[in-house]
Amino acid sequence: MGIRLGCIADDFTGATDLANNLVRAGMRVIQLIDVPATGPEQAVDADAVVIALKSRTVPAADAVDSSLRALEWLRSAGAEQIYFKYCSTFDSTPAGNIGPVTEALMDALGTDFTIATPAFPDNGRTVFKGHLFVGDVLLSESGMRHHPLTPMTDSNLVSVLAAQTSRAVGLIDHRAVAEGAEAIRGRVGALREEGVGVAVVDAVSNDDLVRLGAAVRGMPLVTAGSGLAIGLPANWGFKPSPAAAHLPPADGHAAVVSGSVSVATNRQVLAFLRSGRPAFSVDPLRIAGGEDVAGQALAFAESHLADGPVLVYSTEEPDAVRTVQGRLGAAEAGELVERTLATVAQGLVERGVRRLVVAGGETSGAVVQELGLTGLRIGPQIDPGVPWCAAPLPDGSTLHITLKSGNFGGPDFFSSSFALLEEETP
Repeated sequence: MGIRLGCIADDFTGATDLANNLVRAGMRVIQLIDVPATGPEQAVDADAVVIALKSRTVPAADAVDSSLRALEWLRSAGAEQIYFKYCSTFDSTPAGNIGPVTEALMDALGTDFTIATPAFPDNGRTVFKGHLFVGDVLLSESGMRHHPLTPMTDSNLVSVLAAQTSRAVGLIDHRAVAEGAEAIRGRVGALREEGVGVAVVDAVSNDDLVRLGAAVRGMPLVTAGSGLAIGLPANWGFKPSPAAAHLPPADGHAAVVSGSVSVATNRQVLAFLRSGRPAFSVDPLRIAGGEDVAGQALAFAESHLADGPVLVYSTEEPDAVRTVQGRLGAAEAGELVERTLATVAQGLVERGVRRLVVAGGETSGAVVQELGLTGLRIGPQIDPGVPWCAAPLPDGSTLHITLKSGNFGGPDFFSSSFALLEEETP
């Protein structure tokens, strides 16, 4: 039997976020790192497969190409429905990549309609009258307005998406969603008659997402943040099962690598520093100046691993980020930090780290690629949208790793993540 749900995620933290929700809803999930070089030679022993791409901020044409390759693999594995997953803050630019990838997937699947909603109420992401809220403020008033690569200054998702796609974009508002699946399907029919190809959907609660999940049963393509994942498994009869999140015992040193500049991660780094634990700050200007910052970070970490966890971070406040970008350029500064932190992560694993927290979507992608990880087993949830995962290493040991979106988690996330791992894998 083929897989039920095939998922394409535009970054690595988003992929684990999505897989986490599917596991919690009872599905057996395999997360693959990038598209496998060969197709599935036999039936995949899972109910859902999530393919993690690093396509959020690459040129739109590259994002489309990798997403179509992922689609081809998932269809060859028998996927009955395709789920394109993006960030709950709808990270994108006027050129994409959410719109172009959505259109390409629609064309490949031969469908004239899909839905879009980044809502994830458990993490404070809600959509009301087509506008995205982060906590109690509009997206455009949140910390995302300062994002170095994809600053979000418009909260109206209908207009944001319309700028990225040639298809007409409409809205299924909270009134239809509150009435249930039949009302949602009725609104879908009306919008299709009007020539709308993509509909932004309001959702302010998990109940809304459950109703939406039932309404899109059988729809060839859905696009969303990870929140919709709580409403889809029931369409195939799945129910929550704690056993799905079991991981092997954890051991080895503990470390945190943080490259996010989000408000949430800034708070997490500050809480770690205030705790007095060892931490090393990575300065992009020193990297650009030719210093071996990765080597310095590893030397520092090696002397403190026995008393860990150790933090290596490049997190800065928005003004400091803008100063660095002004001198180096946004893309170059980001790449320098990503490459350095990926090198640090590889060095930490070589030095015996087997419990690793990685903060930031782009950083997570770079780290996973540097470590050569090809697949992850999804374990217990630390905070909404962030699970522990397990990956086999070449030496036969197991790396427990969590890939955290920069926007997710409470202030004590770093310490609480290791405490949870000890409880769940004694």
